[in-house]
Amino acid sequence: MSVRDLIPWGRNNGNQVPSLLRDDDRDPFLSLHREVNRLFDDAFRRFGSGLPAFGNGFGFSGGWPSVEISDTDKQITVTAEVPGLEEKDIEVLLNDGVLTLKGEKHSENEDKDRRFSERYYGRFERRIPLGAEIKEDQVDARFKNGVLTVVLPKTEEAQSQVKRIAIKS
Repeated sequence: MSVRDLIPWGRNNGNQVPSLLRDDDRDPFLSLHREVNRLFDDAFRRFGSGLPAFGNGFGFSGGWPSVEISDTDKQITVTAEVPGLEEKDIEVLLNDGVLTLKGEKHSENEDKDRRFSERYYGRFERRIPLGAEIKEDQVDARFKNGVLTVVLPKTEEAQSQVKRIAIKS
């Protein structure tokens, strides 16, 4: 027995059934490359937007719902896309400078014949550190057409702490 007999991709005896694999699937280096890419994709998919501090890593790949955060001198505005949910399915909490969006997405039906689905049903929780003092009694949350908008006005103290830095050339 030679070493060539131990390598499965190098043998082609006349008594073997032809392979149904593509040519690049028979190349061990391309297969390894594809598998490593898949592992990295799976590992980093949970970070969603690439900012792990904004997600908790559970459900909806850690990045759901998708959010957009804008920060001006006077307020912070958080907009979250939550399609398929209703106002009663979402809870908005503010505690110690962290905005928490919680909720649950329910399945519309029990389709046991479903063969494939990329839709996700279940609980979600998204924590967003605000990094500024907020006027908690003036926070406004609105929900329309699957979009949740939370406006968080900053305190006068937080507004006065903004410092402009001159850029030198």
